[in-house]
Amino acid sequence: MSQTIEKRDAAPQELRTLYAVVREELVQVDELLRTELTSEYPFVEELARHGFRLGGKRLRPALVLLAGKLCGGIDGRHLQLAAAVEMVHTASLIHDDVLDEATIRRHLDTVNARWDNEASILLGDYLFARAFRLAASLDNPFAVRRLIEASRLMCEGELRQIQTRGNYDLTEDGYLEIIADKTASLCACCCEIGAHYAGAGEAERQALTAFGRKLGVAFQIVDDLLDVLGDEQTIGKSLGTDLVKQKPTLPLIRLLNQSGPEQRAKMVEILSTTTAHHREALKPWLEKSDAISYSKRRATEFVESAATELRGIPDAPSKDSLVGIAQFVVDRRH
Repeated sequence: MSQTIEKRDAAPQELRTLYAVVREELVQVDELLRTELTSEYPFVEELARHGFRLGGKRLRPALVLLAGKLCGGIDGRHLQLAAAVEMVHTASLIHDDVLDEATIRRHLDTVNARWDNEASILLGDYLFARAFRLAASLDNPFAVRRLIEASRLMCEGELRQIQTRGNYDLTEDGYLEIIADKTASLCACCCEIGAHYAGAGEAERQALTAFGRKLGVAFQIVDDLLDVLGDEQTIGKSLGTDLVKQKPTLPLIRLLNQSGPEQRAKMVEILSTTTAHHREALKPWLEKSDAISYSKRRATEFVESAATELRGIPDAPSKDSLVGIAQFVVDRRH
């Protein structure tokens, strides 16, 4: 298991630099994950090992640690919570790959591609259970309550997105509400519990929670942009799945809203087919519209708003790292 976790440190150089202030603590989180993810059953351990090879940036554990360091300091509880949120995040990715019928993530076969959907769903559930058990081992229930609530919102957001499949009248506000639940809720939770267990006051805790939520919204907007425009070889995961699954994301919502009735009808007709070539078919329209630049601008606005949430907190290297991570999120290419 040790070798596997070490290989997971696939964060780009920019992030590794931003993580420098909590580098030692992140190493300890990896050690804790090694302990938590062992199993007496070889098949379970093999699945867990592969599942964690699909992880990458370790963004959420870093948010827990940086928020804690900014608000007073990190202790063993932060390490446990950083490991717990990484397990929740990995579980959600494994389940997402089933929902999207994705076959590649981080240049590796997804769990559902290498084994099957049954193994993927059960592995995700297993990781959720391990995460909640770890969070529940702390001396008060604050963290486990927040983590369970974030998980509820993540699932609720995914269910709401399933309901919107093929609904090309979905508004931008409706889309933002969905991604605030399915993605941003866990980022907000990471910042909140990191601050709480460092003894932060209410104002600091609320500011960091808001920072995490807005960061998460920006992250998902960029993720949806990459799904439309990204290169699979560079990004290392299956792309175009949102279009195939008829999920209206921000670039598509903007494109449809800026199109005339005839063009819109043609696009909806293309999107309503079962072909896997939606990206190529929509590319000419996307290039002529402002859908891509508009979506990037909206992500930037959320990142800038996230940074303003931290203005009332004294400057520190950990604060600089959080602001830098926010900028990385909007500039990332994978």
